[in-house]
Amino acid sequence: MPAVATGLRATARLRATHNGRTTTVPLLHSDGPFHLRRLRPQGERARVCVLGAMSAPLGGDELELDITAEAQARLEVTTAAATIALRGATPDPATYDVRLTVGEDASLNWLPQPLISTHGSSLHQTYRVDLARTSHVLLREEQLLGRTAEPPGHLSTRLTVTRAGRTILDQQTVYGPRGPAWDGPAVLGGHRATGQLLLVTPGSKARPAPVLLGDRLHGYCVLAPLAEATALLATAVAPTLAGLRRLLSTALTHAVGTKQSV
Repeated sequence: MPAVATGLRATARLRATHNGRTTTVPLLHSDGPFHLRRLRPQGERARVCVLGAMSAPLGGDELELDITAEAQARLEVTTAAATIALRGATPDPATYDVRLTVGEDASLNWLPQPLISTHGSSLHQTYRVDLARTSHVLLREEQLLGRTAEPPGHLSTRLTVTRAGRTILDQQTVYGPRGPAWDGPAVLGGHRATGQLLLVTPGSKARPAPVLLGDRLHGYCVLAPLAEATALLATAVAPTLAGLRRLLSTALTHAVGTKQSV
């Protein structure tokens, strides 16, 4: 009997703590395609980069990334390159689950490079963000649907955010040949890059009105508050990843009142 192709299973873990003076990273566990490397800190903020040690996610892969910033810790996590979803040896979809846990008075910036959905791939990605009442978080999520001159694969993403045990955001999007017309006027309107930026800043009491940024040529971004005034969500579509990043940076600048880039 021929061997049945199965995917890779891997879980990487990262934990940051505050020792009373600065943030340290006592747990840095790499696994499978994830290689975690410490970067030079920026002020009090510890920084870690996720390097890709092999091609992933492929069809059938089950990947998990578990990141915790304990009380008063300051942490930024990024990736060295884009994550590319590829067709695997099995038709089963790949899964990529990211869990972010942020403690009291802690701050976490999750700023990965984009996810690229290639033709023939199938990926289910989930983000679970668990915040304490005084947690700060800045989360960027970007997708490119297909490489140059190719249609995308099947991509579903779900983002769930809880604050002090209460759900403040739970949304799911599905793109690709098995979903609705992803490039139609009711979805991306011909754009290939899409993404969002989540900003949670405790202490904010004013509830700003939603703002529309951009134009027909360069793409659009909507910046709007969630049910709680402490959280803002920017959602953008653009022709290119560079244009998408500019829109998200503009939204962050509008939200905090000073020039920012992400």
